[in-house]
Amino acid sequence: MTDTDNRRLLLLVDDAPANIQIANAILKDDYRVRVATSGAKALELVKTRPVPDLILLDIGMPEMDGYEVCARLKADEVTRDIPVIFLTGKTEAEDETRGFAAGAVDYIHKPFVPAIVKARVHTHLALRAAREEIAERLAEIQKELEMARKIQLSILPHSVPSVAGLEIAARYVPMTSVAGDFYDFLPVDEKRFGVLVSDVSGHGVPAALVASMVKMAFAAQAAHARDPAEVLRGLNLALCGKLEDHFVTAAYLFVDTEKGTIDYAGAGHPPILVYSRSAGGARAHQQNGLFLGMFPQAKYSAIQIPLAAGDRCVVYTDGISEARNPKAEEFGLDNLQALVEADPNLTSDAFADRVLVKVKDWTARSPAQGHDDDITLLTIRVNQGGAAS
Repeated sequence: MTDTDNRRLLLLVDDAPANIQIANAILKDDYRVRVATSGAKALELVKTRPVPDLILLDIGMPEMDGYEVCARLKADEVTRDIPVIFLTGKTEAEDETRGFAAGAVDYIHKPFVPAIVKARVHTHLALRAAREEIAERLAEIQKELEMARKIQLSILPHSVPSVAGLEIAARYVPMTSVAGDFYDFLPVDEKRFGVLVSDVSGHGVPAALVASMVKMAFAAQAAHARDPAEVLRGLNLALCGKLEDHFVTAAYLFVDTEKGTIDYAGAGHPPILVYSRSAGGARAHQQNGLFLGMFPQAKYSAIQIPLAAGDRCVVYTDGISEARNPKAEEFGLDNLQALVEADPNLTSDAFADRVLVKVKDWTARSPAQGHDDDITLLTIRVNQGGAAS
């Protein structure tokens, strides 16, 4: 064996010199072979660089049999991925079952048949190489997804507008590394701003790419920030013909604290919720035209909603309203409305966090288990004396 020998390395473990001689004779022309005559020696040699690509392990050895050696190999992070083929004279099903339970990938029975030995070694080395290639590719994909996640986060607002008399909070929870939800603001002056919440059909990278297109198209609507219907019309025209099988739902609001109003228009989006302190309850408003990106001639209209001290407005994507519990029941608008009405004095940040907790409790899933859809939530609360009467 030379330092320049790049053949795959096998570790052959057997306490019988005759078996070692026969197996080595079968394999030495195609592979490098390292030999151990006991289980303890095998556990020592297996971590010697270079680490073997495959282990041929005799079962019936004194002091430490092959089952124990295999179990120790599989319990060690350094060696657990090395395939182990048992060498045995036993042919009982119970013996083979025990071997597979210990972590072996195959059996070679004694006396050795050269063609079978070569075929099984070749097969499992090929399988390991394929697994390693898949793992490398998955690592590359994960790296690319992480880069895409960072890029997507960079297109979202780094902060919410600071407007006297208002508390504004936004939450963005992607289903995967990247998402099709998007929100952004169009500041006009210290008392007025526009806000868009949108949801691209589908998930993952394709939806995220469309969300990036929405970002660019939305920035181009700054001149029409005061006119929700015109903003949605402009977005629709900019997106039509570019989305293939995707479409976008959206809600756009223009908030005027001097007038104490919200002008709102939607495009196939879930209704917004507005809590009125004077009325003592929340009401759903939906002023929808067609979703964006499919129909160039689509028209949109807006409604005006009064906004007074103590009022709250909530805009969201259907990742909240359509979140399902283990019985496949949706969280729904009623549950969200109940949260809006439950404690009108909560700050916007506290309210947004409460909604996310309630949705998580509803779905009975941990954060690690994720969601069925992307989630975006934006809430605006008027402080006492914060809006025109």
